[in-house]
Amino acid sequence: MQQHSLFENPNFNLPLAVRMRPETFEDFVGQEQVIGEGKPLRKLIEADIIPSIIFWGPPGVGKTTLARIIANTTKSEFVNFSAVTSGIKEIKQVMTDAEQNRLFGRRTILFVDEIHRFNRAQQDAFLPHVEKGSIILIGATTENPSFEINSALLSRCKVFVLKPLSTDGVVRILKNAISDIRGFGDDNVAISESQIEAIAIFSNGDARVALNTLEMTVLNSSTDAGGIKVSDEVVEQVTMGKMLLYDKNREEHYNLISALHKSMRNSDVDAAIYWLARMLEAGEDPLYIARRLVRFASEDVGMADSRALELSVAAFHACHFIGMPECSVNLTHIVTYLSLAPKSNSLYIAYGNAARDAKITLAEPVPLQIRNAPTKLMKELDYGKDYKYAHDYEDSVTDMSCLPESLADRRYYIPGRQGAEIKVGERIKFLESKRKPDDI
Repeated sequence: MQQHSLFENPNFNLPLAVRMRPETFEDFVGQEQVIGEGKPLRKLIEADIIPSIIFWGPPGVGKTTLARIIANTTKSEFVNFSAVTSGIKEIKQVMTDAEQNRLFGRRTILFVDEIHRFNRAQQDAFLPHVEKGSIILIGATTENPSFEINSALLSRCKVFVLKPLSTDGVVRILKNAISDIRGFGDDNVAISESQIEAIAIFSNGDARVALNTLEMTVLNSSTDAGGIKVSDEVVEQVTMGKMLLYDKNREEHYNLISALHKSMRNSDVDAAIYWLARMLEAGEDPLYIARRLVRFASEDVGMADSRALELSVAAFHACHFIGMPECSVNLTHIVTYLSLAPKSNSLYIAYGNAARDAKITLAEPVPLQIRNAPTKLMKELDYGKDYKYAHDYEDSVTDMSCLPESLADRRYYIPGRQGAEIKVGERIKFLESKRKPDDI
């Protein structure tokens, strides 16, 4: 077979990410929780019973590709619609065409990218056509549809959550692009496993970023009679950073997050910032770090400084909004705060002890006095009898017991002696004195 150079590829004018777009479920990588064998969406598609759908997930995880595969599988008319460039006029024209298709027995799948960018009036324009079946709407959004999609439209759609691709999944996509004739299969690209993994980690689960980065890497690599040779220097230049990679089995991934966590727990702010930088510069997903910090805020700071949880959640949203590299300073902000905050693991211990008791007392009945009694029969069975409404008592405290009888004297939350928990402890002592005045 005649070999073509990179610049003779007839599809070269198309971006690699477009050329490599999967056309079948067999070629699709990731989202097994949605389209794996036997999963709900896969069953609906195979049965050719397609509801209107909202795909919610980060960029580059396959939202548009899935919509196209669905359209091809069900043999429907596929209309790609952008919320950025289209308005009410365009919507009405698409709806008119879809109604004509329906009259001729052909379904129309309308794919709306970034559907959250449509305002309420534009979203409402879809509603009657979705209801009468003129269109099957597939919307894609990176934002929480509960907040960004009209409730009336959302109630008529099934929401599927798509996840960032795993590093191994992105590696598969990159290797396929290197070997497939639609990509660089005719160009004899010499690229190492570590270089492929560097690009995969850099992409943060975004297949489009990964393929664009691979394309830029290949285009900037040296060419000779033997083909294209990719160097570490080119990969570093394209990814704008050193190839500081986690080892293949991801052990270093867990070592580094452990180092960050334990440095913060030890209030060593400089070490914590260093380990944060090590993770980010090695290509770690900033949202993964942010999620771990939210956990740390309650597990290791807790009631000693309840603002830690608020600020950790704010940092997570900041990372989601602006991404890397800008969000590195947001993460540094919260890592510094958590490192310097007073520490308490009282909440962690409290839940652990309560969980152990809960597992062995699952059949323990709820005390009658705190059961709900919405019916006459329940009242006759003494549900809610002797209930004391706290607001009717001084300091809004009663001597009523709310634990099961076998656990009546159990104490789970024992405040520490750091930060705001000192006052929390005083508050608990005061409440105990009101509940059991005779014991004081």
